[in-house]
Amino acid sequence: MRRLRTKLRPRARPRYKGPSFNRVVPNILTLIGLSAGLTGLRFALAGRFGPAVVAIVLAGAIDGLDGRIARLLKGVSRFGAEFDSLSDFFCFGVAPAFMVYLWSLQRLGGAGFIPCLMFAVCMALRLARFNAALEGAPRPAYAYNFFTGVPAPAGAGIALLPLFLGLEAETQHIGWLLDFARSPFLTAPVLAGTALLSVSTLPVWSFKNFKVPADYVLPLLLGTGLFAAVLMADPWGALAGVTLLYLVMLPFSVRSFRRLRREAEAEPDAA
Repeated sequence: MRRLRTKLRPRARPRYKGPSFNRVVPNILTLIGLSAGLTGLRFALAGRFGPAVVAIVLAGAIDGLDGRIARLLKGVSRFGAEFDSLSDFFCFGVAPAFMVYLWSLQRLGGAGFIPCLMFAVCMALRLARFNAALEGAPRPAYAYNFFTGVPAPAGAGIALLPLFLGLEAETQHIGWLLDFARSPFLTAPVLAGTALLSVSTLPVWSFKNFKVPADYVLPLLLGTGLFAAVLMADPWGALAGVTLLYLVMLPFSVRSFRRLRREAEAEPDAA
């Protein structure tokens, strides 16, 4: 009888050692973003620049989520940070440069590859500097609201601005705009200028700790809904408009940083 009871006793579930699923979710998102970047490059090699741009935009959206989700799920890890940085380098440093090369600069031959190489190298340096700054000396409180230089996803968006304009021109059948967007005299300076912005010391709003006043919450939601409607109706025009708006915002970001720095420097004197 005792042997029978022993046989009928339910087995204990085996306990597996390893990280919890919460720590794996951000890495899965990063992997999906990297896959989107790789797929975007494949589309560009096939001459399908519309889906290629969509893939890079999708990778940018995922990049904006995986870090925040990692902090919410308490799944931040050294491996995740390194994996995210490598994914960013490909999706926002290598893929956009080759897409612009295939879109416009390949007609220049070897000379057309110089801005692409410059962009990829500067983006790698920008990401390396960002990772090194995480382990460096603590910065002033106001500085945590700013990036040093244009971040990688935004840099990719600026680099792809000629494609946004060209795809909009194809949709609206605007011949002169399409010729302008595919001209190396536009794409080469855009790539080189974006490369310099990425490695510059320009303070750029990060929006990570950006607080919205209560009175502006409803207008912000309405504006977001309006932008979503425009994005669905005219995606290339909306993306081009957002990119131009971001460029216009940069001087205001510098002014805001300098004002906060003056206020922080004046506090000890006032005390």
